[in-house]
Amino acid sequence: MTDGPLIVQSDKTLLLEVDHPQAAACRSAIAPFAELERSPEHVHTYRLTSLGLWNARAAGHDAEQVVDALVTWSRYPVPQALLVDVVDLMARYGRLVLEEHSKVGLALRAAGPADVAVLEEVLRSRHVAPLVGIRLGPEVVAVRAGERGRLKQALVKVGWPADDQAGYVDGASFSLQLLSGPDHGWDLRPYQSQAVEGFFAGGSGVVVLPCGAGKTIVGAAALARAGAKTLVLVTNTVSARQWRRELLVRTSLTEEEIGEYSGERKEIRPVTIATYQVMITRRKREFVHLDLFSAEDWGLIVYDEVHLLPAPVFRMTADLQSRRRLGLTATLVREDGREGDVFSLIGPKRYDAPWRDIEAQGWIAPAACREIRVTLTDEERMAYAVAEPEERYRVGSTAASKLAVVEAVLRRHAGEPTLVIGAYLDQLDTLARRLDVPLITGKTPVAEREALYDAFRRGEVAVLVVSKVANFSIDLPEATVAVQVSGTFGSRQEEAQRLGRILRPKSDGRQAHFYTVVSRDTNDQDFAANRQRFLAEQGYAYEIIDAEAVLAGG
Repeated sequence: MTDGPLIVQSDKTLLLEVDHPQAAACRSAIAPFAELERSPEHVHTYRLTSLGLWNARAAGHDAEQVVDALVTWSRYPVPQALLVDVVDLMARYGRLVLEEHSKVGLALRAAGPADVAVLEEVLRSRHVAPLVGIRLGPEVVAVRAGERGRLKQALVKVGWPADDQAGYVDGASFSLQLLSGPDHGWDLRPYQSQAVEGFFAGGSGVVVLPCGAGKTIVGAAALARAGAKTLVLVTNTVSARQWRRELLVRTSLTEEEIGEYSGERKEIRPVTIATYQVMITRRKREFVHLDLFSAEDWGLIVYDEVHLLPAPVFRMTADLQSRRRLGLTATLVREDGREGDVFSLIGPKRYDAPWRDIEAQGWIAPAACREIRVTLTDEERMAYAVAEPEERYRVGSTAASKLAVVEAVLRRHAGEPTLVIGAYLDQLDTLARRLDVPLITGKTPVAEREALYDAFRRGEVAVLVVSKVANFSIDLPEATVAVQVSGTFGSRQEEAQRLGRILRPKSDGRQAHFYTVVSRDTNDQDFAANRQRFLAEQGYAYEIIDAEAVLAGG
């Protein structure tokens, strides 16, 4: 027995003692392969999953490293059966290989003689059998044309993920340069270079970087290295125009070479930036724009905020497995549980940088996270108690008692660039009027949104009230304070994105401040605890403050 901060249990749960002096180092060691499930005050619970271990394997971590981390940090001897399971699970990745075949085009092969039985096993699965063709030998089977993506999905479901070595078409050539180096006053940061190298070494996959760490620059570097026509998919029109601005500054691309494919414009250029919304637009039950995927001979497809990828785009992506695919995200967490589809269709995780490591290097701002708990009035508490179950979260999270707390936080940070963020439009409208500040929602015209964001960047507007349209891909470098008044139930990825709005490094080295205002003894408090799980996994701790102390100026 040692004095380590970790307890490893045979059910694949890991218990981390948060107050242990070595807890932070242990968290960094297990983060690449373990998923945080619960994060109360003193002991955090992680779990080992097949997908987490396969992603770690694809990102370059081997079973020996995982076993070594568990043994090094565990307080008690690690159950031998668990270590065997870890080694066996990680070894499953790549025992089947997808590759080009001179006669049939695409084939699934057992990686070695010992893996022929694995091939036999999966071919008898009702998920796999319809996707393969004739047997080409004891170790090889043909794959039906166009089924590369769906086969990879099926293999993940049956527990034998394939290593896709079938290669990629180059796409139509289109050369551009990254304008970096001494002459341009900037260069790729070391982790950005490593992310690009990791992506091209694997062929396709996902790069996971903290908000504010420059994922767009990684995308720009990938475009330059691919040297081919590229389709970039983003969350909304504001994000599309932000990508456009960044590409014009960071690369040799001209205005005429970048097209916007959105609700407002339908331009197809050598580099085309399209929104997810327009891609899933239906007319008479048909997706009218999905043919954009096949409109050009793309050599690279970039999926920004890949954790938000809509289901119809997944289906189309299954047919695009011969194109290089780069997913960019701050978190692989998906609230719909489709992480396996990201793994199989976009690709496994190729690079992952812990948030605190990037912060320690000075590339993102340090942040203090605080949860302010508000006690509802008797009238508000009764309204919550008698509300229908599906309405209780809205009633609790939009309680009027939160308004004075938000005002008190803003007084404390007077003059600092501040975002007030929420999910319910009537609550945000009330806040904007009470604070006498601009409001940005999905109904705000794109031109007006961009004008308000620009005014905020220039310091002409100190406070913005924003809905979930500001959760993703909005570059507000000087934003220092965020006050969250309501969220999308227990969404972990939304919490990470909202903190990310204020993590751009500040010119004067200031710390960022993230406040979540919750109603005590309601499911608003319960959902807040779930939202915080991903950030707790990254090493962020929430200080709990009583609203009375805030109102008293403490």
